[in-house]
Amino acid sequence: MGFNKDEASSSSHVLSIPREDTPLLGKIQHLSSPSKTFANVFIAIVGAGVLGLPYTFKRTGWVMGSIMLFSVAFLTYYCMMLLVYSRRKVESHIKAAKISSFGDLGFAVCGPVGRLSVDLMIILSQAGFCVSYLIFVANTLAYLFSYSIAKPDPKILGFSPKAMYIWGCFPFQLGLNSVPTLTLLAPLSIFADIVELGAMGVVMVEDVMIYLQNRPVLEMFGGFNVFFYGLGVAVYAFEGIGMVLPLESETRDKDKFGKILGLAMGFISLLFGAFGVLGYFAFGEDTKDIITTNLGQGLLSTFVQLGLCINLFFTFPLMMNPVYEVMERRFWEGRYCVWLRWLMVLAVTFVALAVPNFADFLSLVGSSVCIVLGFVLPSLFHLIVFKDELRWHGFVFDAALIVMGTIFAVYGTYSSLMEILAKKA
Repeated sequence: MGFNKDEASSSSHVLSIPREDTPLLGKIQHLSSPSKTFANVFIAIVGAGVLGLPYTFKRTGWVMGSIMLFSVAFLTYYCMMLLVYSRRKVESHIKAAKISSFGDLGFAVCGPVGRLSVDLMIILSQAGFCVSYLIFVANTLAYLFSYSIAKPDPKILGFSPKAMYIWGCFPFQLGLNSVPTLTLLAPLSIFADIVELGAMGVVMVEDVMIYLQNRPVLEMFGGFNVFFYGLGVAVYAFEGIGMVLPLESETRDKDKFGKILGLAMGFISLLFGAFGVLGYFAFGEDTKDIITTNLGQGLLSTFVQLGLCINLFFTFPLMMNPVYEVMERRFWEGRYCVWLRWLMVLAVTFVALAVPNFADFLSLVGSSVCIVLGFVLPSLFHLIVFKDELRWHGFVFDAALIVMGTIFAVYGTYSSLMEILAKKA
């Protein structure tokens, strides 16, 4: 099947040091009920990507954007289940193997190359998410406190407001990212999710009220030139594939995990679709890359935007933790290293300073690493594990996802980069 007992034994040894799936609340004591599993899937997937969907629907048209979003949701669910089936198959063949994460599965199936591939994609995707968080926070704060119609391009000590707010976050992020264990950050995760859900609800209600007053002209379909842009943002929005194996491990009734995951993905895709459509319906061609800035600078809008900024500010160290665990495992023998963490925060900060547009960066991350991590690698691992058992249509579908995913990743990355560079010129 592409793996053997020696590799499995080595994998078991490797699994004794910290990995990218370390649970948020420490060692798992109790298995999750179906309702808790549903909630955990929801928390793992819903993130900042949803905030870029209204602008994406403006670019792609609301019908084309909706079709793309639901298609990506289905393929993401399908590839998540490929990982689950592959893990179960490997563990049934090799009793000594304990596969807890995506990286463990990559090692069991493809050896060190498989783990390296997953580790690299984890680093790039998680760091990419955090870059987008800094862009959102800085652009939102600049809009709230530094923008005026009379002076649309202000300077603070010679720097743009965005740069000043990003550097203002930097020392606080150094402190938060120095926390050695996620256990101490767990309350921040719960707070961040509550704030985001509340903000989304307020924004959707505001969108409906504004649409009923304005009824702007809407486009149903965009051109082919925006296909890869929309695909990248849609893939980014469903960002939780790296957590599917840990979530399945802590599910009490594993036979029902696929059904629970499917229901959660269906609910999330409907929520995302409604958020994107309502945002575009409310503002039409005036929809901005950060939808909350369309709400103006009233008291309610300011509270919503500040709430989302607080949410993403405290989510930053949680999303960077998988990066630290991979880097410390590879370069510091799995031990805590504060200077390595600070170096990664500095690198993320520099990238955020260089990227002008929130939604454009979502498209870049989604088009590149998220497609590889979400579609190409799960299909490849499944094909290797089940190559002697797959029927022709299963083989063709896995191969098609690998080939098309690779093509989309290459062209989508190029297209997104060209768009970002064109806006900087």
